[in-house]
Amino acid sequence: MSLLSKWIDKRIAAYQQGLVRTHYDEVENMYRQMRGWRHDYRNHMAAMKAHAQNGDTKAIIRYLEELDADLCAVENIIKTGNKMADAILNSKISLALSKGIKITAEVNIAVELTTSQIDLCIIIGNLLDNAVEACMQLPEEKRVIRVYMEMKNTQLYLSVTNAAAEGKKRKLSGRFATSKGEGHGFGLARIDHIVARHCGYISRNSEDGAFTTEILLPQ
Repeated sequence: MSLLSKWIDKRIAAYQQGLVRTHYDEVENMYRQMRGWRHDYRNHMAAMKAHAQNGDTKAIIRYLEELDADLCAVENIIKTGNKMADAILNSKISLALSKGIKITAEVNIAVELTTSQIDLCIIIGNLLDNAVEACMQLPEEKRVIRVYMEMKNTQLYLSVTNAAAEGKKRKLSGRFATSKGEGHGFGLARIDHIVARHCGYISRNSEDGAFTTEILLPQ
């Protein structure tokens, strides 16, 4: 193996480790918020009982509205039936919503997947990170992401579409160029590598105002 190949392998390995660590940190933060909310449950009940004893129904309603808004910020948005897909999807969707991005997701994969958790983490995480990055280059009212996942016979189908700047993205050496500058783009390469290793299929399509990635992975 040449020195260049070894250097590339080290860079990819470091990128993968950092990506997985970032995703798990996001997921842990989400669950930490949920645990905190549950921990405060008794305090919330005590506060509402105090308002009830004082006959202050308006205060109870205000308190419940605040609790509802707080819970909506940390509860699971997607429940696919696959724990790793749930964790990554929910952490990334929460991130997108916090950045003013309108995101819709239709997901149904209530079967045990053979694709490894790390591979799912890399594919889903990269696709949604890239979609969020593209949306952040647009005015808030134009930021949109659509996610679709389901089983097609024995294959996992995943589609991510995001709003993008007008004009088709350019390709370099047959691959869409990254907008992150020199030294980046490992995410796209890792997705391609994983799909190829699983003998899957990947398609990327850039049209005016939208960018779509479709993936099929045999299970």
